[in-house]
Amino acid sequence: MSYDATGIRTPHKAGRLLVEPSWQAGRFDSLFVDCPFVCSDGGEYLMTYVGFDGIGYQTALSCSADLVTWSPGEVILPRDPDHPYRSYNAALTSIARDNRLGSAGQVIWENGLAVGTYHAYPEPGMEAGAAVIGFCVSDDLRTWKDTGSVLRPQDGGDWERGGLYKSWLLRHDGLYYCFYNAKNRTYDGWREQIGYAVSPDLERWERGGLVVPHGGPGAFDERFASDPCVLRDGDWWVMFYFGLSFDGHARESYAVSRDLRTWRKSGEILVDVGPPGSADDTYAHKPAVISRGGLPYHFYTAVRRCDPFPVGEHTMTERRGISLAYGGHDGHLA
Repeated sequence: MSYDATGIRTPHKAGRLLVEPSWQAGRFDSLFVDCPFVCSDGGEYLMTYVGFDGIGYQTALSCSADLVTWSPGEVILPRDPDHPYRSYNAALTSIARDNRLGSAGQVIWENGLAVGTYHAYPEPGMEAGAAVIGFCVSDDLRTWKDTGSVLRPQDGGDWERGGLYKSWLLRHDGLYYCFYNAKNRTYDGWREQIGYAVSPDLERWERGGLVVPHGGPGAFDERFASDPCVLRDGDWWVMFYFGLSFDGHARESYAVSRDLRTWRKSGEILVDVGPPGSADDTYAHKPAVISRGGLPYHFYTAVRRCDPFPVGEHTMTERRGISLAYGGHDGHLA
């Protein structure tokens, strides 16, 4: 039996950024926003995302009643000069939530705590150095404390020695699964691929290895297969991910699995880049999927190239923010 992808297709686009950078020098989100993660708690939709200010990433939380209009972001995981890993970067990218594709992604609370994952690069600047993945807990989704457990690139395979990127945490059958992409070397033309680690307790982690490799020559994911978002659809697991090719564009696709350990790529493009001048004419990537009214809402980072413009001491040549593709037949947001 093959997987029926009807329920995950999102042919319509918002056509604009729903969450934008502030363009205000000194703010956490002054240069761009990136890496959405969407969930809900108590009937309210929540989005975490990272902002970049020229030094590094910090993580904010935004709220919405309709998945379209979002509140101004409140920083919930700032950089910390006294932290062993988060001196310059703190990118919270996942919170354990309802795994079902058709759900509103309710946060999972265990003993009054939610569990999240973050990655942190060791140097200032744009993703500089080999990042680690850390785990953290919160009793209010706004203040986070490390569990002490860390996945480090030097403890994994050759494919991940250059650093660990965006992670997705889920709980299933008594185990935690942490899916993540990683790069084979830190600088100069690296490749990115997706693997996972598994733990019974958030402390003891066993690497599961590489499960979604980058594609072959000419493939849409020839350079990168990155940023997993893993949800349950009936008897199948679906991994939304993006591919980057040598044409300079990033696009969203998916892979499927029965057991979370063996994955098959679909090759189908779910969210493609838009025409020149559109909000996502360069990249449509970094998926975060949730459902409302029985329809999928596929959030992603949209990037458009633009003429240079100044923001404080920096000169920007792209506009990067968070946009949305969605399902349904009439093209109108629910």
